[in-house]
Amino acid sequence: MNASNDWVRQPARALDRQARRAARARQARLTKPAGALGRLETVAVRLAGMQGSERPEAERVHLCVFAADHGVAAAGVSAYPQAVTGQMIANMAAGGAAVSVVATAIGARLELIVLGTVSPVPLHPRIRLEPIAAGTANLAQGPAMTAAQLARAMAAGRAAVGRALEDRAQLFIGGEMGIGNTTAAAALACALLSRPAAELVGPGTGLDRAGVAHKGAVVARALALHGAALSDPLGALARVGGFEIAALAGAYCACAQSGLPVLVDGFISSVAALAATRLCDGAGQWMLLAHASAEPGHRLVVEALGDQPLLDLGMRLGEGSGAAVAVPLLRLACVLHNGMATFDEARVSGADG
Repeated sequence: MNASNDWVRQPARALDRQARRAARARQARLTKPAGALGRLETVAVRLAGMQGSERPEAERVHLCVFAADHGVAAAGVSAYPQAVTGQMIANMAAGGAAVSVVATAIGARLELIVLGTVSPVPLHPRIRLEPIAAGTANLAQGPAMTAAQLARAMAAGRAAVGRALEDRAQLFIGGEMGIGNTTAAAALACALLSRPAAELVGPGTGLDRAGVAHKGAVVARALALHGAALSDPLGALARVGGFEIAALAGAYCACAQSGLPVLVDGFISSVAALAATRLCDGAGQWMLLAHASAEPGHRLVVEALGDQPLLDLGMRLGEGSGAAVAVPLLRLACVLHNGMATFDEARVSGADG
């Protein structure tokens, strides 16, 4: 594992403008009124620029779920006990979780990467054990992780992208699992956006109004504790992030640097994506936002990312599940782009006669 995070500052690979222009020109020749397929057209053109091909594809999908526990769970910020993190990883490996079911349905390769849990997880071919510690420290009492732990977490994300590239993946999805991680994500979003806790803290696993208020107070206390150290993205990740959030940010930087398109999941994944854009110049160009999370803070993060989610289904599960659900839509965008006849091929008159 790389002991330094210097690599995340390397800029993203440039998009292929020629392929993007060719894809846009093809869209203009297809047998339909210009723009009639709406965002299905623009998504196909964006993928073409990312993949360097006039005819993009989204068939080979690599889905990595990073899992870790959070010390801040001791502050009572979740409706579920911390043991659920390890239990849910076992459930994912066995095929019983939502992300497992959808990954099987879309034919994605699912990889579960455990970076540190309080409860043990079983040995399973789908599970990679890359322990850093048994979870982060309590971010409301001190830094969530050391600089060395942050480097290992981000390197784990980079290594996962390396495996995806070896598998010739055309699309990367990052998911997460960790009781307490919406608290860490909200705190990190507050730091990155310079917003108060009340604007970004939500119910997470299903907290009631009093629970959300308590969670907000914990985040506000953490923001006050860490102060100016949160002004740098790496400092913010180390102070109030989580191992799995840092791994996602590292993965997104590596994808942008390697030229692998990313489909970003909901609130937690989007916060990690925002951190990646602050670290790796141009990283945002390699991201497509999958869905609008029902977690209230997601809207502000999406605005900062400057894009529009593909779906709005009221989902807030995490795991990468919302992004996986959006994959068939991307595939249809590519199929329409690649398979429709042009006006010349179909011998149909265009708008200009």
